[in-house]
Formats: sequence, C-alpha cells, structure tokens
Amino acid sequence: MDQSGLGNARGGVTEAFPDVSSDEGLQDRLAPAFPPSPLFDLGQLSVDWEEKTGTLWTFMTPEGRPSFNRGMLRDFETWQSEISRLFGNGSHDLRYLVLGSRFPGVWNFGGDLGLFAKFIRNSDRQSLVDYGRVCVNILHRNMNSLGLPMVTIGLVQGQALGGGFEALLSFNVIIAERSAKFGLPEIAFGLFPGMGAHALLIRQLGQARAERLILSGNTYSAEELHDMGLVDMVVDDGEGVSAVEDFIRVNSRKHAGSCAVYKASREVSPVSLDELNRIVEIWADTALKLQEKDLRLMERLVAAQSKLSQSISVD
Repeated sequence: MDQSGLGNARGGVTEAFPDVSSDEGLQDRLAPAFPPSPLFDLGQLSVDWEEKTGTLWTFMTPEGRPSFNRGMLRDFETWQSEISRLFGNGSHDLRYLVLGSRFPGVWNFGGDLGLFAKFIRNSDRQSLVDYGRVCVNILHRNMNSLGLPMVTIGLVQGQALGGGFEALLSFNVIIAERSAKFGLPEIAFGLFPGMGAHALLIRQLGQARAERLILSGNTYSAEELHDMGLVDMVVDDGEGVSAVEDFIRVNSRKHAGSCAVYKASREVSPVSLDELNRIVEIWADTALKLQEKDLRLMERLVAAQSKLSQSISVD
C-alpha cells in the first residue's frame, strides 16, 4: 500500500494503520487536507485516509468485549456524519470505505447481550427499541453508502457473530480470511437477529434459505458463506489487508460502474428504514418474553466471549 497520508508502515496491520489517538503527529499531517474533525479521533474506531486510492480505512478498537457497546455505536454515528460532512461536498474523492477490526481473532461479537439482559429484567421495552433503532439506522446508512459514490468493503479477520454478521451484510463487498467464522446464535436463547439480518438475508438468499440459516444457530466458515454467495472473497490468514489493496487496485477502473450496479441493486430490492424499525419492534417484544433460563444462557455466552477476548488480548 502507498502510505501517502498514513505515515510509514512498519509491518503488520496494527503498525501499518496506527492508532490515531497515540500518534500526535498524524492529525497534523492530515490537517492540510481536512478541516478539524472528530473523524480521526474516535475512541473505538481508528480511521486513516489514503489519498492516492481514495480509501478510508477504519478499524474497530473495542473497549472490553468486542461488541457494539453504546460507546462504539456513538462512534459509528459520528463516523458516518463526519464522512458525509467531509466527503459530501466533493472536495475529496472517497472511492472506497473499508471496515475491519484490530481485536485479534474477532471482527465483532454483535449486540451488547449483557445490556439486553438488564433491559429485559427491568421490562424496559423502550431501551431495547432505542438500542435497535440506533443499530439499524447505522446499518441502513451503510447499506446506502451514505449517499456517496463509494464502494464499501468489510474486511473480516476473525469471528463475526450475531450483530457483527448482521453489520457485514450491509457492505457491498466482504473479504474474509480463511479462519473467519460467521453465525447468528440468537435462536439458542429464544431470540432472532433483529437488526438487519432477516431483511438482508431474505433478499440475498430467498426466504426459505434465510430462515434455515437463522433458525439453525450454526457457525459457518468463510468458505461456506462464499459458497452461499454472502462472502465475495476468501484469502489466507494474514492476507486480508493485502487482498483489500489488490481488490481496490484491480477494480479501480471499474469504480463508477461498480457504484452504479450497487445503486441499481438497491432500487431493485430496496430495504427501507421503516421496515428495519418494524423488525426491531418484533425483536424487542420477543426479547421481553424470554425466561430467566434464557437470560442466564445469554449471560453465559457473554461470559464465554469475554473470557475468550481476555485470553486473546493477553496472548
């Protein structure tokens, strides 16, 4: 990758795309190109701009369990609004938006299940709905490329479960390393993925296949999802970033056509925010019907994921 606007690469994903908050000089180097913006100083998202290819690289840097906690959701809202503000006026040519994760072995575990259990025990339907609406609003804007002529790419290095899998389905292109795992485990504790997966999978797979996938609760490999047509490219472990670079280089001349194809596809199979919000309501009502045994199972999953996350971060 050309490092213009990024600083010098020192090997590896973390070093090639440094944490902006720990590099005081990076914002200064970006200052001539952009007005002051929180885009490059988000707590749980590390963002870097590559001028030569028109690529905005973003990596999740979660605090604690790698999930969509409320702090990360606020960062995503700021991320989207600032991308629209900085690139919407045409002064910079944003062609590709990439989202990966810096958490070793995990792209994202999805929803904040511990928070869900708290809301359910308190019979707090409104908080469940509010959380879901924030998620689907972010997802819906990403599905529509923020109204910008850009291609969105999900780079998966590790596990993408529940809401993590849902979020990926909103990207134009998914590039996954071979060891990546995907799944929707919600059915195990009496729920279903209510923040985008149902609407998107039915459109991509058809109703019968989508329902089988959701109701199975199974975990799938990158190869299996590639065979289903949900993952676009599977590459060897450690080659994800290079694969995205290669994809951008090879497809650069097709960029305008690609954007048009994805836009036309949205016209053929539109997903409205209203539809997504109605599904959130169904999800919230279903969540409030869960029994204590279901909540304990949910919390055991949180504990297992937290333990795995701690062991990975230590290693």
